[in-house]
Amino acid sequence: MFVGPTAIAYSSDPVAVAKVLIEFAKANEKLVLLGGAFGEVLLDSKAVTELSKLPSLDELRAKIVGLLQAPATRIASILQAPGGQVARVIGAHSRKAS
Repeated sequence: MFVGPTAIAYSSDPVAVAKVLIEFAKANEKLVLLGGAFGEVLLDSKAVTELSKLPSLDELRAKIVGLLQAPATRIASILQAPGGQVARVIGAHSRKAS
């Protein structure tokens, strides 16, 4: 891959750098993506393109936070529901007695 003029791009988030390079290559025909490396694994241009389609590290973190918050929200709504149900039953009985 290091034949002729060559540029190297790297990042702590491999998906982010793949996304940037793929988008830049679409707009600039002179940039030809030959491949990449992910740890010790060499990637061809198709693999880098597939890597760019994955969610970035920040997107994954946001999804994890959302998943962690969802059960707490559900528990809170479940705990509030019985009180509301009791109030509706008492309200219904009071309307019948009137």
